[in-house]
Amino acid sequence: MSDPRPEGTSADGARLSPLHDRHVAAGAQFTDFAGWQMPVRYASDLEEHHAVRERAGLFDLSHMAEILVVGPEAAEALDYALAGRLSAIAVGQAKYSLLLRREGGIVDDVVVYRTGEDRFLVVANAANRDAAVTELRERSAPFDCEVQDESDDIALIALQGPRAAEILENLDRLDIDGGPDAEAGTAALRALRYYRALRGDWDGHRLLIARTGYTGEDGFELYVSPDAAPALWSELLDTGAGAGLVPAGLAARDTLRLEAGMPLYGHELTAETTPAQAGLGRVVALDQKQDFVGRAAVEQAPEGGRVLVGLAAEGRRAGRAGYPVLGDEGVVGVVTSGALSPTLGHPIALAYVDHGVSAPGTELALDIRGSRVPAAVVELPFYRRPTD
Repeated sequence: MSDPRPEGTSADGARLSPLHDRHVAAGAQFTDFAGWQMPVRYASDLEEHHAVRERAGLFDLSHMAEILVVGPEAAEALDYALAGRLSAIAVGQAKYSLLLRREGGIVDDVVVYRTGEDRFLVVANAANRDAAVTELRERSAPFDCEVQDESDDIALIALQGPRAAEILENLDRLDIDGGPDAEAGTAALRALRYYRALRGDWDGHRLLIARTGYTGEDGFELYVSPDAAPALWSELLDTGAGAGLVPAGLAARDTLRLEAGMPLYGHELTAETTPAQAGLGRVVALDQKQDFVGRAAVEQAPEGGRVLVGLAAEGRRAGRAGYPVLGDEGVVGVVTSGALSPTLGHPIALAYVDHGVSAPGTELALDIRGSRVPAAVVELPFYRRPTD
């Protein structure tokens, strides 16, 4: 009997990454993430986390949404649709931005790559794919451009860690656009700055190479066709074996981004959260003259209320999402993400707390299953990678 399931789905209807068979062969444990079956770990969360901090880790991010905005007025459309001035970035540059509700809350946080004068790639979170596509199409309708959902035609592999550049430079059959020879291509790769991207080919397949990531480490995100992704994944692991490269799952990615103080949609960012509350006021282009969706609400948002902070505690017990944050007179906030930091060796958390207790150094406490655990407000990020 033929399999009635749509291609790329599991027996229960979950989406499968084009790398799924590679993950199964590597012994991955899976979890449902925004309707996808994604690897949560392969062997050990801690080992994968430390590998990224000390050497390199390889992540499958093929669940992310990729949306192309193309046309003569694509830049103007994105200036209106998003909270940042995307027309100001150069070809080959990337920018972190926010897709806001008209009421000022956050629909999604996105990374936008300008891949041509009139071409932009908007990368959104998997859970918000439909909302992002719908909003971008509606907001772009008055402009001379098209919005195309290319999520099913793109796989995304992230190579992260201090040895990521070394591994990518040694990848066989990698050709960088504009380089007359392999030596020039390697030089271009080495010169690629943070939040910049360039194009190339791997084994005859087109590739967008971006120096971006979600771990707090140096690294690259590689956009490639789903057909080429499995072979590229295996080739990267083979190339990086001597450098200590390991596959890493969503559990390690979460503790890495938490240490780096990076927000996660659905935890630190929601439809009710304003950019200022989340510490992302700098992302909003209020100093520019052009209008954008949500601008009036952001400008009129009242001051005060709860704001996002970092909390550090002693011991081994970590606050988790939803745990209350306590002050002298009761509950003053709530944890949005928390873990025992593998790198720092003590519990850390992101939390929304009342403005009056948000200053670094403020002594608070976490309510961990009825126990009061002391914690202090600290500057973000919790971890910064060493610099040369």
